[in-house]
Order: sequence, then structure tokens, then C-alpha cells
Amino acid sequence: MAPAEILSGKIVSGQVRERLKQQVVEMTEKFPGFRPGLAILQVGNRDDSNLYIHMKLKAAAEIGISANHIKLPNTATEADVLKCIASLNADPAVHGFIVQLPLDSDNPINTEKITNAVAPEKDVDGLSSINAGKLSRGDLGDCFIPCTPKGCMELIKQTGVQVAGKRAVVIGRSKIVGAPMHDLLLWNNATVTTCHSKTSTLAEEVGKADILVVAAGRAEMVKGEWIKPGAIVIDCGINHVPDSTKASGKRVVGDVAYNSAKEKASFITPVPGGVGPMTVAMLMQSTVESAQRFLEKFQPGKWTIQYNQLTLKMPVPSDIEISKSCMPKPIEQVAKEVGLFPDEVELYGQTKAKVQLSVLKRLQNQPDGKYVVVTGITPTPLGEGKSTTTVGLVQALGAHLHQNVFACVRQPSQGPTFGIKGGAAGGGYCQVVPMEEFNLHLTGDIHAITAANNLVAAAIDARMFHELTQSDQALYNRLVPSVNGVRKFSDIQIRRLQKLGINKTDPMALTKEEVNAFVRLDIDPGTITWQRVLDTNDRFLRKITIGQSATEKGFSRTAQFDITVSSEIMAVLALADGLDDMKKRFGRMVVASSKKGQPVTADDLGVTGALAVLMKDTVKPNLMQTLEGSPVFVHAGPFANIAHGNSSVLADKIALKLVGKDGFVVTEAGFGADIGMEKFFNIKCRYSGLRPHVVVLVATVRALKMHGGGPAVTAGVPLPKEYTEENLQLVAKGCSNLNKQIQNARMFGVPVVVAVNAFKTDTKAELALVVQHAKEAGAFDAVECTHWAEGGKGALALARAVQRASQAPNNFRFLYNVELPIVDKIRLIAQQVYGARDIELLPEAQEKVALYTKQGFGNLPICMAKTHLSLSHDPEQKGAPTGFVLPIRDIRASVGAGFLYPLVGTMSTMPGLPTRPCFYDIDLDPVSGEVNGLF
Repeated sequence: MAPAEILSGKIVSGQVRERLKQQVVEMTEKFPGFRPGLAILQVGNRDDSNLYIHMKLKAAAEIGISANHIKLPNTATEADVLKCIASLNADPAVHGFIVQLPLDSDNPINTEKITNAVAPEKDVDGLSSINAGKLSRGDLGDCFIPCTPKGCMELIKQTGVQVAGKRAVVIGRSKIVGAPMHDLLLWNNATVTTCHSKTSTLAEEVGKADILVVAAGRAEMVKGEWIKPGAIVIDCGINHVPDSTKASGKRVVGDVAYNSAKEKASFITPVPGGVGPMTVAMLMQSTVESAQRFLEKFQPGKWTIQYNQLTLKMPVPSDIEISKSCMPKPIEQVAKEVGLFPDEVELYGQTKAKVQLSVLKRLQNQPDGKYVVVTGITPTPLGEGKSTTTVGLVQALGAHLHQNVFACVRQPSQGPTFGIKGGAAGGGYCQVVPMEEFNLHLTGDIHAITAANNLVAAAIDARMFHELTQSDQALYNRLVPSVNGVRKFSDIQIRRLQKLGINKTDPMALTKEEVNAFVRLDIDPGTITWQRVLDTNDRFLRKITIGQSATEKGFSRTAQFDITVSSEIMAVLALADGLDDMKKRFGRMVVASSKKGQPVTADDLGVTGALAVLMKDTVKPNLMQTLEGSPVFVHAGPFANIAHGNSSVLADKIALKLVGKDGFVVTEAGFGADIGMEKFFNIKCRYSGLRPHVVVLVATVRALKMHGGGPAVTAGVPLPKEYTEENLQLVAKGCSNLNKQIQNARMFGVPVVVAVNAFKTDTKAELALVVQHAKEAGAFDAVECTHWAEGGKGALALARAVQRASQAPNNFRFLYNVELPIVDKIRLIAQQVYGARDIELLPEAQEKVALYTKQGFGNLPICMAKTHLSLSHDPEQKGAPTGFVLPIRDIRASVGAGFLYPLVGTMSTMPGLPTRPCFYDIDLDPVSGEVNGLF
């Protein structure tokens, strides 16, 4: 019989490495920026462990695997090791993770506890009980196999011998080699016998083996004469025996007497150079396999999402009853379903979470989905259901048409929630849930804005007070104090010096004139535009006097409180492109002018860094869900009159990446299309660089009847009969407003789909008339919607229309060039969007045009602050008025946010409470802790 063919692990492992190298290249080409990641955790400093780890790191580098060696000292405790393992388990960049054994620690450590702490999906050593259990059950495609047995099987396959039906003998029963080798051969359909130290007929059993795997740890224990002629022999042993011919005085042998065995076997592995090199190669192969599984599982745009089945009731219960009847999914499940990694999600309880901005970097090479904005015709004071339609459309696209879809909505102010409007989570069977979480504190963003805003207000008055009561030198000594004999400018003070043209960094080097310029902001109290804020409707704070205490030494002035969501800080949050951009915008915020007419900024006050610290968590979008289980980002809630009335740029950008190129992101613009949509296009899209695909314009029969000449609609008062009985004439006349808002949307080059939000009092003829008028006015499509009563099912026609419209030609364009003079930009909006004949700037507005142009703010976009109840400045003018002159009372600057806002007519930025506020109906169950009455 011819000597056995040598199964060289060096050759086979080299082939494996080349194959893996090519697979890694293909991965990185398909997913730019991605690399398989391997972590090796070592405790102590054993020489043999260091050698093995060096071999693994070298192999990983050769293949293209990103390998990370974490080394804990031998003083490490079990708790230290477990903490490190938990961190690596949560790291999405780590796909393979091994704990180098033995653990060389001075402290007692339970090895089994440590290996079982490794996440099974990252346990590329296959040592955890879960992977061992799966292997023993035969779940070979859903587990990791220990590297040595896996390498043995690879060598057996190289022989070309069919394993199935063969008799195999495994000598050794260790958890690392013997036991898993038995299972692996068994599930490859061999008949397997395991032998060990207690096996009395070892030679006899060996003689029966077609395949023999030896892992006993005893030098040359298996004799050649025991072996069945033609058997495959895999020797896993590494033993040292004395050899005087070697410089070291010893040589390495296996568990099989190699020289005699090779005369009997058909294939045999040498020692060294057999199984050893395969172990490292299989570790690399398992790491690459783990990375492939990871990519398959977390492939951007590939969602596996579980939707909630609605149980519809008629009549439709109250919003809070519906919300309570729903059992939301754990928010970490929602995050996982949409492709977010665990370390990208910060949980705030079971139903809400914040999402890290790092997801944008991870998905930067992924294409965006389709971008849809929901707006409306000029509404009644009751609102026409934009939020409800936004949620309904998202539920229809997701739960019913199985598209990846995200809703992006504003966070509501607590003021209206307890005032007259109530909650803003949508309504009926189209809500963001839990509604009480949505409508109240959420994750504290608005509270942070309140704190940050009022810090700026306090800084303004404190600075004026100190400048009025101290000399230049006293101010300088306090602003740049000596600490342990050293005076040093802070970073923000260096920026102020540079702004003043003073290029010095030594506080002792400033001249008296430079000290004066540095310490004196010289704020003109009459120019202060920054007010204190509160997230509560309180009419008695609309005008107040501050500085009444004797300690303020008579330095009092008239001031006011605004509602928190009107703060420029809220607008900055909504338009910021990241933490750094937000901080820079904070620094640019203009709070007043000096007596010389120079703008005074938050940076001048030295407060920018503190604002960034207060707002560092608010920049992360809040993740929630709808009743049917679709994902929702709730982030930022700027006013829609003095600000732009749209949710955050960041939420939209993250959502567009998560849904993938075929998915949809649906966001809502506040008030009617003439306000929220116009600002969405001209301000939000200008700064974000995003381009919308579809406009959804919400219309109701009720609002159209009002525009057609119906009686006034008042919140809290029953609707007149004109609104509850069929009146086609009023509807037809009121469609002038619908036509104008369709024109407004089409003016920006985006297809328009009209969603006719049906109420139970509407007749079929009225709804059909609205659909007909919308199509005749140029809408891409118009459909009746019943989502309030039916959830996503009731918006299916709308969803399908939006899908078609998203494929239609799109020629998006801005209304104006920001380089135009301020007055020309205002006139364009008034004439093109509102239908005005011209504008009239009152004296104060004329002064501001000159001031802002001089200060360098003339090229900012325009954010018109006017009533949302009419296309004109007069809320009593309904329909589509023309020929009017739009009066501009004043113009103010939100330089940090990045716009000027002309004031059209009079309006309050601090709402008041009505006679019977919503809080009369809100209560807490003291036993269950549930909120009752919120709507």
C-alpha cells in the first residue's frame, strides 16, 4: 500500500485566506467603509497567549479584517472582564469576538461564565453554551463551530472522500475539540464513536474507523498498526518529547505515531503543519461569516418589521381611549426593525428613545428615500388633520403596502396641550403613541430649550448691570481673573478678541483702549430682541417689568415672556446639521445691538459653550411609533409664524437614510401651504439640501365651506348647520382657496396630491366635488381619505397616489434668490404665494431693512410671520383674496437660525388660557398612574 497523502494545513489554510481576502474586498466594494471586525480579549501576559494572538492579528491584517487586541492586566477581576465583554457585545463594529484562554489573572475567574457572556452571534470561537447547544442539535447554519473541529472538517473535505455513511472515531471529549468534532461528524451523516481515557478497547475501536480524529493530548498514543488501511487520520495533538538532536532538546509530535500511521492511512495530517494553521484560518472564516450575517441582518433599507393589527370600533372612541388600547412595541424593537444598532439608541423607558447622530456617518454612502411633505389649505381654528393624515399615510405605506416609511413630526408645546388645542399626536386611529408621552415631557428637549434660552436672557441683563456698575479694569479683572497667579483668555474670549481685530492672546498685553472694547458690549436696552420663555400659556407674562429688587439698584426695564417653542434656540435645533453646526449657530444668534449699532451675539456674551452643553442631548432625534407600529421621529417644534414651523433637518436626514432608496419619509409643515410649506421649501430645504418628491395637501369640506362664506368656526362652540348639512354651493365657492394652495405647491415644481380628509358629516357629493375641483386645478391626483376612522386602511388610496406621484417629473426650485434685497424677497412671497398686489413697509420695518442690510444680514431667507387663518394679513378674509396690500409692521432677525422674520399685523408669542382650558379634563389615576382625559 502506498504511503498516505499528506494533508497540509499550511497549503489549505493559505487557500482559505486567499478566498477570505477576496470576500472582504467584495464586501467593502458593496458596502463602502465597512470592514469585518475581530476583537481579541486577553487577560494577563502569558507568552504562549501572546504568540497565538500575534498569529491571529497577522492573519486578520493579511485578509483585511480590522482586528483589535484588548489586553487587561493580571489584576483584572471577573467583573472587569464581564464589563469589557458587555462593551464589545454592544459594539456594531465588532463581528467576531474571542476570549483568549487561559485567563491569566491573580483573581478567581469562572471561565465558563466568561465564555458564555460573549454574544452568541459574535462567538466565533464557538465556545458558548448556546453555540454548543445549536451544534449538538444540528443547527449548523445558525451557530459558530469551534475553530479546530471546523478546520478538521475542512481538511477532511480536501480528501474528496464522502463523509456520509462512513464510520468515524473521535479520541477525546473536550469542549473545544472532541465533543464538537463528534457533533460535526454526526450531522455530516457519519456514524460516530467517541473514545476517551476510560475506553478499554481503544485499539479495536480505532481499527474500525474510516475517519479518525485524535485530540487526546498524549504523545504518539495511537499506533500505526491500530489504524484501518485507507483511513483518513486527523491529528490534533501538539506534544513535546525529548530529542537530543534538536537545539532545544525537544521536538513536537502529535497524538499519532506518524511514521507508522502514514503507511496504513490514505490521508494524514502532519504535526506541525497540519491542523494548527487551520485553526487560525477557521477563526478568520468565522469572523467573515459573522460579518456577512451582520450585513444581511442590518442591510440598510432592508426592514423586517412587525405591524400592529388595529381593532376598529364604531363609533370611534376618544383619542386617549384608542391610545390606551394599543400595546406599543418595545422601542428597542422598533429601533432594531429599522436598522439602528444598539449603540445608536438611548432608551428613555419602554416607548421612546433618542438616536445618535453617528448613524448618519455609518449610512453616509446609502441613497436617500423619497421625501414627502404634508401641508394643508388655509385651516379653520380647529385644524384640518395634517398630523392625522401624516400618520395615516405612513401607516398605509408601511403596514398595508409594506414599504419602508418613517414619519417625521414636530414635538408639541405643553402650552397648547393644557390650553385650548389639546394634544398634537394625530387623532382617531392615526396617532403617535403613547400620546401622553408624546404630548408632555417626551425626553425633555423643550425643557432644555427653556433653560438655554433663559440663560441667554439672564446673561444679557447681568452683563448690562455689571457694565453700568463697574470700571473697565474691574470688569476686565473679573472677566479674565488670575487663577494661581496666571491669567488666561478662554476660547470664546479669544473669538471675541479676533472679532474686534485684536490679535493678542496674552491678557497682560492689551492696551486700555483694547480692554475697553473687550469688556464693553454697550448694549442698547431698546434694541434687545431676546425674551425669556416658558412652556406654559400665560397671558400675564406678555409684558412685565424686570429689575424691581433693590439689589438691582434701579436698573429695571420692560420685558416679556414668550412661549418656549418661539425661541430662536428651537429654530436653531430644527435647522442644525449636527452638534458642531448647532453650536456655531448659537454663537451667531443676535440678541441686541450696541449703542453704536453693532450686533451683539451670544458669542459676545460668552454663553455659546454653555448653550451647547445644555442642548447636547436635544440634537438627537426622538424615536416613537404609530398605533400600527410604524416608526416616527419626533424632533423640534418651532412656531410656524415667527419661525419656520417644521420638524428637524436631522430627523429627516436620518430617516431618509434608514428607509433606503425605495422607502418614504413623510414630514409635516405647520399651518397652511402658504406658511409652513413655503418655509419648508425656501428655508428648510435650502439649508438641508434635501429635495422633496411629493406635496400632500390636506383639505376638508368644513374648511372649504368656511372659505365659501360659511359662518365663523370657533373652537369649543358647536358647528353651525351649514357645516353639518350638504351645501355644494359653499364648497364650490370655497375651492378658490384649494386652487390657490395647489398653485402655490406647483409653483415650486413638485407634484401635488390632495388628501380630502373626510368627516362623518360630509356627503358623498361634497367629497366628490372637492376631488373634481382639485384635479381641475392641477393636482397630480386627489383622493378621499377615511384614516381617522380606519387607520392606515383608510389612507390606502392616498398612499398609492403618493407612490405614483413620487415617480412623476420633478423640477423643484426655490421661489427667490437669497441675494435679492430684503424688500424684493418679501414682495415675491406676498405677491406669488399670498396673492397680494403689493407690500407696505411701516417706518419701523423700513429702519430694520436698513439696519440688517448694514449689519450684513440682508442675504438671509425670509420667514413671514402672519396669521394662518387667511392667505392675507386679515384673518377675516377667507377664500383666495387678491388686490390687497400686505402691511409689514416690523422685521426681526433670527441670525443663528438663519432667517429674517417680517411681522405682518399683530400677533402674540405667548398664548393665553381660555375660560375652560383643556386641563379641566386631565387627571391622573393614583392607583395605576395612568393619565386620563388628555386628548
